[in-house]
Amino acid sequence: MIDSHCHLEQDDYSEDRDEVIEKCKKELNAVVTSCAHPKKFDLTMQMVEKYKGFVFATVGIHPEYIKEITEKEKDELLESIKKNKDKIVGIGEVGLDFNWVKELDWQKKQKELFIEFINFVKEIKKPLVVHSRDAYEECVKILEQEDAKDVLMHMFGENSLVKKILENGWYVSTNTIIMSSKKYKKVVRDMPIDKILTETDSPWLGPEGKRNDPTSVRIVVEKISEMKKIGFDECDKKTTENAKKFFRLDI
Repeated sequence: MIDSHCHLEQDDYSEDRDEVIEKCKKELNAVVTSCAHPKKFDLTMQMVEKYKGFVFATVGIHPEYIKEITEKEKDELLESIKKNKDKIVGIGEVGLDFNWVKELDWQKKQKELFIEFINFVKEIKKPLVVHSRDAYEECVKILEQEDAKDVLMHMFGENSLVKKILENGWYVSTNTIIMSSKKYKKVVRDMPIDKILTETDSPWLGPEGKRNDPTSVRIVVEKISEMKKIGFDECDKKTTENAKKFFRLDI
């Protein structure tokens, strides 16, 4: 099993981060942690170095931070990514978030930054992890306009766009939200198993409202296997292969 999208850099783990990772090592093949803010870059690289071959990282700027990230911070992050690109398996999460950011001017700035990241991945030749909350159609439109190729739609929840996702050869990842949300279940129902990755978005979306961690990816695999009417082992094998292929993991 692979958790293809979590946030081990978050302060929620500041007291027991190493213990959580050691726990994960007993149950998972790998975790991909998503550094979503420039101030967490150094910590993320430390984890990748310390847990080489188990903790992998994507790096980006979460769209909800659009109002607080300066142009200088953004440029410095892009430079840091270039210098450390061999330690990074993807760019993300980046994209649009019209839930947290409702002002049209700031949404426009999100789109501009998103386009910059799409072109940046072409330059450094890394896959792209996309956040698209309440902006599914806008994200897909921009990705198509910019001819984005290696794309993972993280926690994607709009099944009316599944046909476009597949036409473009993109992937989706899903997490414990499929235990309760019909909207997200429909996406899993309509996506073929060879285009689905498993994730947790930890520390959020934990069972019973508690802090989540990557080991709950097991619950996700169980639910997908039930929905797809395939065995747990087959589902685990396929989704693990998908993550290894997408992120080019040598494990």
